[in-house]
Amino acid sequence: MTTPEAGQSQAPRPEERLEQAVRAAEQALIEYEIAVETFRVEVENFARLHEQRLGPLYTRIEELDAEIAEAKAARTGDPEDIRRAAEARAQVMPIPGVEELLHGWMDGDGLFPEAVAMLTDQPVRPPQRVRPSEEARKLYRELARKAHPDLAQEEAERKRREEFLSRVNAAYARGDEALLRELAEEWAAGPVPPERRPSPAEELYARLEWLAQRKELLTLVARELEDGAIAGMLRLAPDDPDGLLDEIADRLRADIAQREAELAALLGQD
Repeated sequence: MTTPEAGQSQAPRPEERLEQAVRAAEQALIEYEIAVETFRVEVENFARLHEQRLGPLYTRIEELDAEIAEAKAARTGDPEDIRRAAEARAQVMPIPGVEELLHGWMDGDGLFPEAVAMLTDQPVRPPQRVRPSEEARKLYRELARKAHPDLAQEEAERKRREEFLSRVNAAYARGDEALLRELAEEWAAGPVPPERRPSPAEELYARLEWLAQRKELLTLVARELEDGAIAGMLRLAPDDPDGLLDEIADRLRADIAQREAELAALLGQD
């Protein structure tokens, strides 16, 4: 004899369908990441091969263009021809010591103000000397006494105090009285209470949102790769990219031969 409980099918958990959606999205994202990474490797490898096989040919063409321009300028003496020759030679010559020249002069936001001043013959302003106000000193002393890590009993509290005091020290070094006041208010308010742990459903929704954002980021990466010149070349000959490189190399060699003949004719007129 079966009990009513045994005859009833077990009701699914509320999060079960959501879990299935998350698993499916995770698997789809993995497959998409593999596809994007495969394409990226293909593009990078073709770009490397392109540089190895065609780079010397492009360099030879640039050198010949510079020599032709210089030969014309030497023959005519025209200022415009001389200018063009200098520009063509500049395209070939590397800039010496670039890293050494810019080291310490610029960061991700560009040249430092001191470097700009030097390059534009403006007087370089010395670094501003900070002398904290009496109020800033008072705030600093009070915070240092209250938040000193040695007053902590537990390791977690000690680390919290060390991190907080490092912010206090940085504000005091800049003489930032307003920030010191904010830090004093923050300390008086006490540590931030631990956040409420999300429910299983909230965690699943958050995971889905992250997966969607990751998919969007990968889409942008793939689009950037597809819009690049190397990917465009790959699309011209997806089944035989090496053959495409051979074809381009043949055209470049023909251009080189034409320029060499032009240069020889210019030099032979002397």
